[in-house]
Amino acid sequence: MSVTFREARREDVPAVVALLADDMLGQGRETAELSAYHAAFDAMAEEGGNLLIVGEQAGEVVATYQLTFISGLSLAAARRAQVESVRVAGRLRGQGVGQRMFADVEARARAAGCSLVQLTMNASRADSRRFYEGLGFVPSHVGFKKSL
Repeated sequence: MSVTFREARREDVPAVVALLADDMLGQGRETAELSAYHAAFDAMAEEGGNLLIVGEQAGEVVATYQLTFISGLSLAAARRAQVESVRVAGRLRGQGVGQRMFADVEARARAAGCSLVQLTMNASRADSRRFYEGLGFVPSHVGFKKSL
């Protein structure tokens, strides 16, 4: 059975949060009340150019990613697509869902006039790194974060 990707609806938020929490890193950090996630979803919807996408199989949300479009001056005024919060249900990993997801990412990015797709990932995710490199992503930068 195939997975279909679409923009998330507010009622998808609990399923998306469950996907975000379903791994070693997420289980310790996705602990907010659901109302906080709904508020974040509403804020994303108001911003424009900040999409939450879900992959659906037989009416069930089984994958998700966030896609944000960024206009900038560098790289000859390139428009970028930033991918975040990539998750596939554990039982479906290794079955091509991630590849179909990134085909969807690239199609949406091209349609939005982007010439570059970029993402960051936690350095401890060795399997994810292999997956992204297999898709043609190049680990070209070092990222930094600072909690506020």
